[in-house]
Amino acid sequence: MRERRFGLKLGLILMTSMYAVPARAQGEEEDPYLWLEEVEGEKALAWVREWNERTKSALAADEEFRELERRILAILDSEERIAYPDQMGSYIYNFWQDAEHVRGIWRRTTVESYLSGKAEWETVLDVDALGRVENESWVFKGASCLYPDYRLCMIRLSRGGGDAVVQREFDTEQKQFVEGGFYLPEAKSEVSWRDADSLWVGTDFGPGSLTDSGYPRTARLWRRGTPLDQAPVVFEGRREDVAAGVRRIFTPEGTYDLASRSPDFFTNEFFLLREGETIRLDLPLDAEIREVFQGQLVVSLRSAWEVGGRKYPQDVLLAIPLEDFLGGGRNFSVLFEPGERTSLASVARTRDRLLLGVLDNVRSRLYEVAPGPESWRKHEVDLPKLGTVNVVSTSVSVRDYYVAFTDFLTPTTLYRVLDGRPGLVQRMPEFFRTENLEVEQKETVSADGTRIPYFLIRPKNLERDGRNPTLLYGYGGFEIPMVPRYSPVTGAAWLERGGVYVVANIRGGGEFGSRWHQAALKKNRHKAFEDFIAVAEDLIRSGITSPRNLGIMGGSNGGLLVGAAFTRRPDLFGAVVCQVPLLDMKRYSKLLAGASWMAEYGDPDDPDIWRYIRTYSPYHNVKADVTYPRVLFMTSTRDDRVHPGHARKMVAKMTDLGHSVYYYENTEGGHAGAADNRQQAFMNALAYSYLWKQLRQGG
Repeated sequence: MRERRFGLKLGLILMTSMYAVPARAQGEEEDPYLWLEEVEGEKALAWVREWNERTKSALAADEEFRELERRILAILDSEERIAYPDQMGSYIYNFWQDAEHVRGIWRRTTVESYLSGKAEWETVLDVDALGRVENESWVFKGASCLYPDYRLCMIRLSRGGGDAVVQREFDTEQKQFVEGGFYLPEAKSEVSWRDADSLWVGTDFGPGSLTDSGYPRTARLWRRGTPLDQAPVVFEGRREDVAAGVRRIFTPEGTYDLASRSPDFFTNEFFLLREGETIRLDLPLDAEIREVFQGQLVVSLRSAWEVGGRKYPQDVLLAIPLEDFLGGGRNFSVLFEPGERTSLASVARTRDRLLLGVLDNVRSRLYEVAPGPESWRKHEVDLPKLGTVNVVSTSVSVRDYYVAFTDFLTPTTLYRVLDGRPGLVQRMPEFFRTENLEVEQKETVSADGTRIPYFLIRPKNLERDGRNPTLLYGYGGFEIPMVPRYSPVTGAAWLERGGVYVVANIRGGGEFGSRWHQAALKKNRHKAFEDFIAVAEDLIRSGITSPRNLGIMGGSNGGLLVGAAFTRRPDLFGAVVCQVPLLDMKRYSKLLAGASWMAEYGDPDDPDIWRYIRTYSPYHNVKADVTYPRVLFMTSTRDDRVHPGHARKMVAKMTDLGHSVYYYENTEGGHAGAADNRQQAFMNALAYSYLWKQLRQGG
């Protein structure tokens, strides 16, 4: 699930709760597989090891698998990959993993060196070396560094790749951890620098400090040299909230301490902490503060808002001087207004520009906007139009910024943009052959008549005889759009071998803004599944493929999607890759981060909601007397976001019902499924080898 860091929601809960099995709710039907929810239980891990060996023997024992694994690893470790920049002060930082640096190095160089094309990197932190010294399987999870010189950082380190991290203060000039500095034990904490000697902190302070969802309920001001448990509470939310916390926003114009409490995953109540006062910002609960830019409060809306004598539509982006807003003014400037097929994808800022990423029929455009004497000025950055533009790195201190352009067949290209003009920095090499491939954007009609777009990547000389091995990918949740991107692994492991690849833009995602997402919430969840099935049927109807040759893949919420798809329509698919999935939708809200997602799926303890969820919950709809494709389930022991019990229990139940499946559980990796490039190469090779055997070689 997506991390919503600005709203102080991680979609996660503390690691300590991962090892206990929550009690069944009153009236909940008996579940004979609850023992598999004991993540590190001896019996459960023995079961995992047995399944891993069985699946490796079937899918990973031949030379074809090993060759594919070697090729994927070579791509992931390639020195020709783009070293994506992170602008901090006078340096460009980058985190890099390769064959020599398996867990990676955090490194930096000067701007001039970076732009020269032959950067001379200085290692700041060697994660492999740190792990050896401390005898820990550390995975680097990023750093929060103090503006404006970024010398002091809170480094986030995970044991084995889970979301729970240890946070330790680090000095980038000394290139070492600060002796006696700030330290937070393993938890899913929320930390923000206030100044060089204090932090805003939300973590597990013991009983009462967490919400029912398991997130920090309180925020404290922790001053250097004082015990963490004695830091005073400065802000708190309610126990039934998803999360609450405080962060400091640094801008060249000044600092702002913003507190928020989140009643659910998609709503926030914001407060400004100023001179000892806590000032509530009078915004709709489903509004999102995007930036504070040159004294302007920049806000997007998920629903229409009538205020100040005007009605602002859903998904609009607004700006107003913060002091005017605090004084009661409601005369907003409209920076972006959506259309039928256009939506706001991202907002970022530089020293003097706001950057608006816009999706136009699932293709990107990038605009710079800035206040003018009488109105905001708007300029479109001249970038390729038929793909995806991602803002890679910005800084509030400088004018320039970095963006990456990608599409399905064009290697990703990194640009530096200065004064609205992009300049080439680096282009990824061609990792797979594309001369015989082409991309189409197509549409089909879902069960309720809604037109659903999808991308089709196929050989130019494709024969529409229904025999083409085809992989359909989808997600359909949490406002996350599925956009064109260059995937060397998919290209090398699937497209180059003659496979067809399809990306479905189903409802539940963010392709067309909040309305597209909200169309598949709660009791409308079935619409996402119907959209996905409609795309599958269109591929079959058009002769691209047939049920025997059609595979589907999805992870996390996408794992729920493919789980619902194959239990609803097993006749449509020849292969299913179900990765780090939600599957038991009766217990999802009791496992790890699940309680925070009830705004997406609904509360299964509400009998009326459960009657609906019960119609699609994959775990509750698999039957003995139905023929299913032989599914490959994949998860991670260290996934502390979506509980591995979902996949484990589904495998056990299907097996006991007489169905053949494959199962592999990586012992590290967290929700990403892999902790380093070697693990990624193995997991990818396993998935694509399975798909090729199932769809091309007869299983």
